[in-house]
Amino acid sequence: MIVGTTADSAILSRDPVTALDRPGEQRSGPILDVVSGPLQVRLAVSPEDIDAVQALRYRIFYETMGARPSPSMARLKRDGDPFDGFCDHLMVLDHARGQGADAVVGTYRLIRREAARRCGQFYSAAEYDISRLAAYPGPVLELGRSCVDPAYRARAVMPLLWSGIAAYVFHYDIELMFGCASLPGTDPEQLAAPLSYLYHHHLAPLELRTRALPERYVDMRRLRPDGIDTERTRSQLPPLIKGYLRLGGFVGDGAVIDHQFNTTDVCVVVKTDLVAEKYSRHYVRQSKDQWTKDQWAKESWA
Repeated sequence: MIVGTTADSAILSRDPVTALDRPGEQRSGPILDVVSGPLQVRLAVSPEDIDAVQALRYRIFYETMGARPSPSMARLKRDGDPFDGFCDHLMVLDHARGQGADAVVGTYRLIRREAARRCGQFYSAAEYDISRLAAYPGPVLELGRSCVDPAYRARAVMPLLWSGIAAYVFHYDIELMFGCASLPGTDPEQLAAPLSYLYHHHLAPLELRTRALPERYVDMRRLRPDGIDTERTRSQLPPLIKGYLRLGGFVGDGAVIDHQFNTTDVCVVVKTDLVAEKYSRHYVRQSKDQWTKDQWAKESWA
């Protein structure tokens, strides 16, 4: 999931430059600030916030999921790459755990077209031909680096992250979201059922279809459609992929094996109509509908 070998040079500067710091990006107030009990979801606003996000990512990806760190990453215990200095970082904090890095229990990385232009490309371009998405006429958003502290996966952290994404989509009028989503493991035969299910039932229409780069392409058609237990396979998909599918998401053609992160990736594309509709109906109009932010999150994304 790290692009090339330049990741070490970006990790992790202790003074990263974020999209929030750039001329023309000044904001009069927070784009989002959602609170549910002791939990809060907001954007990173300081170098310390980004350092805390990178620390959480390291704990999850490298210490829990078996990803392989570079020497610099292992020494600093941080996960980072050049994109971190150009994007927005969504973060969930549990204020009951204290302040700073200890409070961060969930994160998502958000890359808009402007940020990708500054960095030179979207992250997914290292794995997929995303030319159709990059040429999409409306605002687009790349999602990635999603992770949640294991102790919080049975709680409302993922729904809160989705609440934050919805608010961000609404604020920037995002029309299309995409990004690499991961299945655990690097053996396509062990993943034959989910890969085949996604290809046969959720392949993106041609105008939005990405394709794995030729040198990284892994055919997803491991099983015939009639050889898949559809309900069982769908129920066993990773929660993140199931969430994308509930929003009407599609996948691109071809999987990509990521040996560093011990995963097999698929490229997911979501038109944001349903996201914006849910947000507008249950969040912006909550006073009329008598919905709280927490109820909206649970109903929409749990």
